[in-house]
Amino acid sequence: MAAGALVGVPALADIPTEISDNRVAVETAWSVFVEDDPKECWVVSAPQSWTARRGGSDVTSQVTRGEIGLFVTFRPATGVAGEVSFTGGYPFRENSTVTVEIGDDSYTLFVIEDWAWPAPEEDASLVESLKAGVDAVVTGISSRGTTTRDTFSLIGITAALDQAASRCTE
Repeated sequence: MAAGALVGVPALADIPTEISDNRVAVETAWSVFVEDDPKECWVVSAPQSWTARRGGSDVTSQVTRGEIGLFVTFRPATGVAGEVSFTGGYPFRENSTVTVEIGDDSYTLFVIEDWAWPAPEEDASLVESLKAGVDAVVTGISSRGTTTRDTFSLIGITAALDQAASRCTE
């Protein structure tokens, strides 16, 4: 994972692109970040592995992507506690969705540009699945028609979420 991570999980109205170096903890595959003004805490992980397919062929070695991350964010000032999001490192196909599979559980995320979120009422269930799972497989389609499949280890996510939640209880 890069030294920094994208700042927070973007709210729909405000998609930041600056980098944060405020990592306060690492729990196996998951890093915990905190920003103070306004208070925001999040956990993020990069995928352990990923593949890319286009037209039925493996094009992984031909695809260049930006930062890839699965996030869970806490924003106490706005009552956000456990908002899940994903950035695939590329713009998603317009009107497409992203799928997150954890064991037998599957979630659909809606996309805006290069970010994806579940419906707000699914955040809590998705977080519980993340905590109970071994890995999460996230599948999306780029604006060029490339299907990517990112596999994230969930080892350490429960401890990372506990850290982020406790740091953002003010």
